Amino acid sequence: MDSSAASRPAVVIDNGTGYTKMGFAGNVEPCYIIPTVVAVNESFLNQPRGSGKSNNWLSQHSAGVMADLDFFIGEEAVARSRSSSTYNLSYPIQHGQVENWDSMERFWQQCIFNYLRCDPEDHYFLLTESPLTPPENREYTGEIMFETFNVPGLYIAVQPVLALAAGYTASKCEMTGVVVDVGDGGTHVVPVADGYVIGSSIKSVPIAGKDVTHFIQQLMRERGENVPPEDSFEVARKVKEMYCYTCSDIVKEYNKHDREPSKYIKPWRGIKPKTGAPYSCEVGYERFLGPEIFFNPEIYSNDFNTPLPVVIDKCIQSAPIDTRRALYKNIVLSGGSTMFKDFHRRLQRDLKKIVDARILASEARLAGEVKTQPIEVNVVSHPIQRFAVWFGGSVLASTPEFYAACHTKAEYEEYGASICRTNPVFKGMY
Repeated sequence: MDSSAASRPAVVIDNGTGYTKMGFAGNVEPCYIIPTVVAVNESFLNQPRGSGKSNNWLSQHSAGVMADLDFFIGEEAVARSRSSSTYNLSYPIQHGQVENWDSMERFWQQCIFNYLRCDPEDHYFLLTESPLTPPENREYTGEIMFETFNVPGLYIAVQPVLALAAGYTASKCEMTGVVVDVGDGGTHVVPVADGYVIGSSIKSVPIAGKDVTHFIQQLMRERGENVPPEDSFEVARKVKEMYCYTCSDIVKEYNKHDREPSKYIKPWRGIKPKTGAPYSCEVGYERFLGPEIFFNPEIYSNDFNTPLPVVIDKCIQSAPIDTRRALYKNIVLSGGSTMFKDFHRRLQRDLKKIVDARILASEARLAGEVKTQPIEVNVVSHPIQRFAVWFGGSVLASTPEFYAACHTKAEYEEYGASICRTNPVFKGMY
């Protein structure tokens, strides 16, 4: 182990489809939360070919070098693509999986040097991955980290395990539970028993934060709101983050809006990006209809119509029987799209209904011969669930066991990238 690097705090980077959270181990909050997007200047790569062979090679080479240098990430990338047509946006992660490794490498480069401003050779790194990531992706991550950035040690953690670790307190270290991770690009329901993911019971839902944004955008467009087309997605995203909430009964909510529109309908004002002219619109039913697609997905999608509480119940029912009570008791929310007001209350209520109905049915079937013990259903919500995965990484990476569990540069040079396929769990933690 590199003792000098181990004496410095580890770098924790949680790359999500929509946002990346980064900072140093031991901190309570990430230093930066930025959109996972890269803007590359395409004009360098589309230069006309020169007439001479050597000239052509030189111009192509310098164009490649310039393209490698001239790119932006995060909010800056979005701003550049709006102000200049030469910058094209690239989203390196789609549905939780890295799709474009060149863009991902550029993204990490800017994260390390421009944002965190640290030397990667002086810090151990903890990176995160989606629960259904193929092992080849871990190898690519290891190659980039050890070859390009020359990091002394690397740990690739599964996001739901870190979200459970985020619930650590001094008195309670509960590493059995179900993590409902609703990010921007994917929703996963992942059962974890004693820190190990029960892989065969993972459920994936094709509805996530980006779908809520698309649905709000669609509702506002259908109502004929005065939003410029090039700005409509961004407006929908901000409406989702600022105004949306989860309702207990959709019909009652419609009636409340219709009775007192001045109380529930919110005004939205913006400036057209191309002309600079101001515009305004109203935000109405989409405030509660957006998050409703998790509980009644048929209003948004024809292909998928299983509500999230039913998916969670199926996930727990497919887990080993001796873990089920503990799983129902500790359902942990993670990800920005679980931050809607009253989301956890609605989830707990709907899930409790399903569980209670099953117990009643089984008691009726047994004609009262056996009295079933009631099952406690508890959905855990906490203020840091937006970056719960990052915080869990920060907690784990500040323990002594972390450095022992990391793959080192020396191991990588001896055995190759295949060492990254598996990561030991922090045995000393439980």
